[in-house]
Amino acid sequence: MTDKRRILGIDPGSRLTGFGVLDFRGDTPSYVTSGTIRSMEGAFADRLRQIFESVSDIMAEYRPDIVAIESVFMHKNAGSALKLGHARSAALCATFQHNVEVFEYAPREIKQAIVGTGAATKEQVQHMVVSILQLDGMPAPDASDALAAAMCHGNQRRLHHQLGTGNRIAGLR
Repeated sequence: MTDKRRILGIDPGSRLTGFGVLDFRGDTPSYVTSGTIRSMEGAFADRLRQIFESVSDIMAEYRPDIVAIESVFMHKNAGSALKLGHARSAALCATFQHNVEVFEYAPREIKQAIVGTGAATKEQVQHMVVSILQLDGMPAPDASDALAAAMCHGNQRRLHHQLGTGNRIAGLR
């Protein structure tokens, strides 16, 4: 596979949402951009709107072919998991107006693909992201997680294509 694909990785959070854009030529990733959407202040609905609008802007500017998003996992309590789910939904809804495929990956699956263990720390993920992409600086933890999600999909894309499988979210594209 030598075709070029642009993948947007998203690490959703109700206060900090990481994003990372990578271009893949075959199995080789190259860094485009990354950052953190900060939705720290205001009512919860306003923070969700900020996530939605920011992801919409990223989609319009970078025009990814694929979105890889981290799936919801159980937090310390149900309230935290629910807020994370809302933030994830706000980010996902921002992708709907674009013609992209959306895939989801469990946090452990992303860590396994990048670090080699599903129990990796954020610091280990950051280190491997910097090493694999040969970055000059260290991205913020949430941006590193988003880049890791994009790399996870990019590295598994050939297998998904050959088998016709993947963690594609039903109904998207």
